[in-house]
Amino acid sequence: MSTLICGSLAYDTVMVFDGRFHEHILPDRIHMLSVSFLVPQLRRSFGGVAGNIGYNLKLLGVEATVLAAVGDDFEPYADWMRGRGLRQDYVRRMPGTYTAQCYITTDLDDNQITAFHPGAMQRSHEIAVPLDAGIRRGLVGPDGREAMLSHARQLAAAGIPFVFDVGQGLPMFGAAELATFIEQATWLVVNDYEGQLLQERTGLTPAQIAARCDAYVVTRGAQGSRVHLGDRVLEIPAARPARIADPTGCGDAYRAGLLYGLERGLDWDTTTRVASLLGAIKIEHHGTQAHDPSFAEIETRFHESFGYRF
Repeated sequence: MSTLICGSLAYDTVMVFDGRFHEHILPDRIHMLSVSFLVPQLRRSFGGVAGNIGYNLKLLGVEATVLAAVGDDFEPYADWMRGRGLRQDYVRRMPGTYTAQCYITTDLDDNQITAFHPGAMQRSHEIAVPLDAGIRRGLVGPDGREAMLSHARQLAAAGIPFVFDVGQGLPMFGAAELATFIEQATWLVVNDYEGQLLQERTGLTPAQIAARCDAYVVTRGAQGSRVHLGDRVLEIPAARPARIADPTGCGDAYRAGLLYGLERGLDWDTTTRVASLLGAIKIEHHGTQAHDPSFAEIETRFHESFGYRF
């Protein structure tokens, strides 16, 4: 085994309302809200950060193993993973629970109302990092609170380098816990909004965060990404997508590109460009695991985007 991805596996259900929420929600009646939306479009897809990252890594030819807790309803997702050669050695089913579920209703203005049921994810901490499985690196991503704490602690104690991706889990942690994560992680990746929150909560500047890990990566959507390496800062351009269909999962695709670069020993300029390209390819498709380029196609797109080959 080379890379262990600790994080969520989830079902994503996206519903599209052919109208605008504000036309049906009365501002002076929010305290007694009762609304119903007809959603003629519905898509259900396989998701969760661990599944999305593993899927994208497989496109790049990197073997990765997912560590996650799932429920009684996981079999369709398990079949999907088997069909794509994604290992499930440390995916554990928790009887009497559902796999994590995300329900998103979006309107014509791209506003979203989201409900998330964590289900089995709340018991992810019951699965220990397999320290005797030949792990060379890991990633700790959004998951149950106790799982993120314990898996980061276990990897750090074993001296296994790992990426820490706090993501939507950030509100669950206080300043001291976030500071500990920064000290434990080898590499840290956030989007620009998460980066602002992280810096406000810990009181650390980007330079101070970078001094506590090997690299602090901040993604900025269409503005590219920024890599803090000690006292150096790299400004990385974004790859341009052919079209924009669905941004959900772009961050996970980017993180798979980071892990690919770390696995292959690429420099940070190239690593983050591969990551950016994976995000651009993903945004061209609906769903988080619907894009399926060959490695040769990824290489060609990289050359077209950045003018050299990786």
